[in-house]
Amino acid sequence: MKKACFLCLLVCLTTATALTRKQEAAEQSRRKASLPSLKRKEEGVTRTVDEEQEKYEDEDELSDQCPEPNGYFPDGEQCDKYYDCRDGKFTVKLCPDGLVFNDFSPQHEKCDLPFGIDCTKRPELQKPQPSPHCPRMHGYFAHEDSRNCDTFYYCVEGKYNMITCPDGLVFSEKTGICNWPDEAQKKGCGSRELFNFTCPKVDDSVAATHPRYPDTEDCQYFYVCVNGEIPRRSGCKLGQAFDERTGKCDWARKIPECKDWYKDQLTDEELDALENPPPKPKPAGGGQNRRKGSRPT
Repeated sequence: MKKACFLCLLVCLTTATALTRKQEAAEQSRRKASLPSLKRKEEGVTRTVDEEQEKYEDEDELSDQCPEPNGYFPDGEQCDKYYDCRDGKFTVKLCPDGLVFNDFSPQHEKCDLPFGIDCTKRPELQKPQPSPHCPRMHGYFAHEDSRNCDTFYYCVEGKYNMITCPDGLVFSEKTGICNWPDEAQKKGCGSRELFNFTCPKVDDSVAATHPRYPDTEDCQYFYVCVNGEIPRRSGCKLGQAFDERTGKCDWARKIPECKDWYKDQLTDEELDALENPPPKPKPAGGGQNRRKGSRPT
C-alpha cells in the first residue's frame, strides 16, 4: 500500500514539473521576442546576436551550422556570414562590410576581399554601408565615371584613397587590380577605345613573335601586338626611347628621331647620370667570407 502511494506521488510530481518547464519555455520565448537586437565589435569582426541567432538555438539544427564541434564555418547562403563553433554551440558572425568569409580552413577566422573567393553558391551579402566613393566600407572600387578606365578607390572603414593604374593598364573590377585592357574586359575601356593605334596585318610567322611598334606621339612608349592582333602599350625607363630599328629600348640621345625627347624634362647632366650610373659600392669587409666559424680540421 505504501509502495503504491509512493508511485502515485512520484507521477504527480513529474507531471507538475513538466508543466512548469513548458511555462518557463513560453516565458523565455516571450522575453526574447521583446529584446532589441544586440550588436558588438570584437577583434575587427562584428558579432550579431538577434532573431537570426535565436532561430538556430534548437539543438537538432546545430549540426547544420557546426559540422565539427569547434571551428569557423561559412553560411550556406550569405558569403559574408559565418559561424564560430565552440563545443557544438555557435555564434553568428558577420565580416566587416565589403569583406567575405574565407573558408579555406575551419581553424582560421579570416575575412578577405571577395576577389578570388567563390561566392557563387552563397551570393547574398549584408546591407551595404556606403560613403563617398565607397559603395561598401572595405574594398577596391571603380571610378564612378565609366569612361575613367585607370582610376579606382581603395576603401578602408569607409575612407578612400584614389589610385591611378600605370600607363596602359585598366582597373579590373573582377580582380581588383590593374590589368591589360583586353584582360580587364571593362566596357568602354578596350584597346581600341584607349589607344589611337591598331595592330597592322601580319602573317602568322610575324604574329608569333608579338611584334613591337613605336608610339608615334611618345618616344618613351611603344605597342606590343600580342599574337599580332591585341595591342598593349608598354614603355622604356626614364631617359630611354623605343628604337624601331632594333625593336628595343635604348638611350634617347642615341636615336636620331628621339634625341631631343627629354630636352624639357632632364638636363644633360641628369641624362649623363642615367646613362652612366656610378659603380655600386663594394660590401663592407672587403668581400671576405662572412660565414661564421670554420670547418673543423
